Amino acid sequence: MRITIKKYISHLVLGIGLLLFSTSCNDFLEETDKSNFTQNTYFTQPKHAESIVNSIYADLRSTTGGGFNGAPWMMLEFATGLANTDLGQAQNSINIRNLANNSDNSYGGTYWTSSYRGIANANLAIQNIPGITMDENQKARLLGEARFLRAYYYFNLVRIFGQVPLITEPVDLNSEALYPPKATEEEIYNLIVSDLVAAEAAGLPITDKTGKVTTGAIKSLLSSVYLTMAGYPLQKGAEYFKKAADKAQEVISSGAYDLFASYNDLHNEATENTGEHIFMVQFAPFIMASGWQTSIIPYNKGISAYSDETGAIYANTDFVQTYEPGDKRTKEKEFYFTEYSLSSDRNTNVNLGGYFIYKHFDPKAQLETTSSGLNWMLMRYAEVLLIYAEAANEVSGGPTAEAYEAINKIRRRAELPELAGLSQPQFREATWREKWHELSYENKTWFDMVRLRKAFNVKTKNFDDYIGHQFSYGPVLKERELLFPVPTAEIRNNKNLAQNLGY
Repeated sequence: MRITIKKYISHLVLGIGLLLFSTSCNDFLEETDKSNFTQNTYFTQPKHAESIVNSIYADLRSTTGGGFNGAPWMMLEFATGLANTDLGQAQNSINIRNLANNSDNSYGGTYWTSSYRGIANANLAIQNIPGITMDENQKARLLGEARFLRAYYYFNLVRIFGQVPLITEPVDLNSEALYPPKATEEEIYNLIVSDLVAAEAAGLPITDKTGKVTTGAIKSLLSSVYLTMAGYPLQKGAEYFKKAADKAQEVISSGAYDLFASYNDLHNEATENTGEHIFMVQFAPFIMASGWQTSIIPYNKGISAYSDETGAIYANTDFVQTYEPGDKRTKEKEFYFTEYSLSSDRNTNVNLGGYFIYKHFDPKAQLETTSSGLNWMLMRYAEVLLIYAEAANEVSGGPTAEAYEAINKIRRRAELPELAGLSQPQFREATWREKWHELSYENKTWFDMVRLRKAFNVKTKNFDDYIGHQFSYGPVLKERELLFPVPTAEIRNNKNLAQNLGY
């Protein structure tokens, strides 16, 4: 019997994928077609609960990828002024890099629609799972996953677009919420925290090798949320620095995670969802392959087994040169690579003419299979250590022994001298600098720039005010670059949405 569940993409106003269910065939048949489900009859079994929660994960993949048109994840890297491209037709990337972005940029559209699609499925799960007869512990865990994922999508939306519609219940074409207004950042963060606190109590395991949401991921994300709330735009200050430090400390004290001894394990399929990896987007070769491998290699150098070599994104040389002398992360094929063998002759290396991003590089796929199952990193333990170090420094009026240990664990792996004897302001900037260097090209840096209102000056190696900061290649950040524009389609179709400043 074929199950026919109609999946409807909602009105352009939100770009939400709403699950609308087919109606009864009573008007045409004497007997109801039992192969069809309505919304009321679908959510009746434990497997339905698992199915709807699994669907929420799917949109984590939407912003990854690559190819000749670039990919949405690159949006957050070009906005830092620290990335370059050789892909002339990727106009979305070029506009962002040159600070000439506009609301027609499809990268922003993908973040908007995929996030709301994930939120729509989360809302269905949160509303319907409580009514399903099933094991109560399993029910609680599934609801915890759904709440975490809804919080994650909203955390991205509020940081990228600022005030956005806050939708917490399923929407159909007859809903009053079809044309929702924007909510304040405070309201959105309140929901994010509420969801994460509820998820934290759901009884999920601290780690999970399958890649599902864990208590470790929940606490880690909550520490990041609290750190952001301490900064801009909410500026909640000391109380939230303490909340961030406390939650990061819970992750550290759990003993469930540790830094990998080798940077190669950051992009090794065998270590995924373990060790340093706290939460990842899941891929599998030849089944659900990841798509960014062609983007992170140089343009048409002939080094890859892939037929496409796009040079879509690589590190600015002047940024890589800001790492301290001897930093292991800048050595060949650690975080970056500057040379590689030819696909036609693996005994011959060629200079690539720049610093390409090795931490996202899949050697097996590049050399042999052309199908990568490499997962995308969303949260790793190094970030939690740096959140703790930064927040603890603010709480204590200066660096504590524990804060030093958190940052020095990362520096020891990088084969750098340990920090000591710093004042609070010196330690603050040292921590920011370590974040820029350790979490480079992982979609973290721009978010830090906006919450701090600071940008890294690659010439002075110090931090400038965000507004007025000049990229090394010329463009100057304006107030409007604190947010991305609301996509054109959303503004056009929803009179209750106003465009962000300057777009």
